[in-house]
Amino acid sequence: QLRSPAQPGSSWSPRANGRSERVPLLLLRHLRPLPGGQEGIRGPAPGRRFPSFAREAAGAAQLGTCCLETRMLVEIGPWAGGFGPDLLLTLLFLLFLVHRATRDGASANPTVSLQELLLAEASLPATLLKLAAQGLGMQVACTLTRLYWAWELNDLHVLKNLMAERYSSALCTTVPHGALVECACTFFFHLTLLRFQNSLSFYRVPAVALLVTIMAYTESGRGLSVLPSATGPFMSAFFNPALAASVTFHCSGHTLLEYAQVYWLGPLTGMVLAVLLYHGQLPCLFQRNLFYSQKNKYQTLRGKPAPGPTDTQMPPEECRGREPG
Repeated sequence: QLRSPAQPGSSWSPRANGRSERVPLLLLRHLRPLPGGQEGIRGPAPGRRFPSFAREAAGAAQLGTCCLETRMLVEIGPWAGGFGPDLLLTLLFLLFLVHRATRDGASANPTVSLQELLLAEASLPATLLKLAAQGLGMQVACTLTRLYWAWELNDLHVLKNLMAERYSSALCTTVPHGALVECACTFFFHLTLLRFQNSLSFYRVPAVALLVTIMAYTESGRGLSVLPSATGPFMSAFFNPALAASVTFHCSGHTLLEYAQVYWLGPLTGMVLAVLLYHGQLPCLFQRNLFYSQKNKYQTLRGKPAPGPTDTQMPPEECRGREPG
């Protein structure tokens, strides 16, 4: 005898069944793919920590080398090589395009790693490992670039070696103004990353590279420059704490605390504001949505549920056993 799930004698009920299905669904919400390729909230497995560390260090070294070489072209190129702003902006776009396309999952940016931590997409040990790899990669980039310049393969490198003792600060404005510029650039950068995080790389990579180029053009027109240059009247916007620390923290003109306020506190503030604006919450710290209301996905069924496709219509008890006629 087939028994309908809605009969009183059955142990099935809509409320109990909703609870049984809710538990695995809530668990699946926290099982998100991580950059190391391992699913879960504990981060990459011990066997995959070294490849993840190596990818982050290599990506940071690539970004740092490109930044230092671009800075050399901006400082010396206009009067020694005849490079104009159009060529430098095109080169900046191509460099970011190649870097984003070949980074192999590495962020090479501490604010991006901290964003993954705030969104509960990475664990604290995995995030600390990424930050250490990014700092190491930037230091390796500085060492290798200066060694490469020492070979003096062209005239620009010869002039750079003659100017090696002169380190001009990229911060040529007040500390609050510099922190505001870093915060604004980081805000738009992370907002773009969040908007295109589920898009194809074919669209995401050019969008990020184009955003950086547009910000470079806009800020250079206002006396600011996203290009790592010391020739601008105000400052350079890096929106990357590790890159800024390796490029400009050793320059004279400002204290370490002032540099930290501009190039560390400014980007972190911009990243947090972008996450709050896009998601309305910081899942690592609190689950309450501050800006957007969310409807309950799990609604309790009320009343008698409709019979499913496998349910059969059973005749009443008093009609059983009777035959027509």
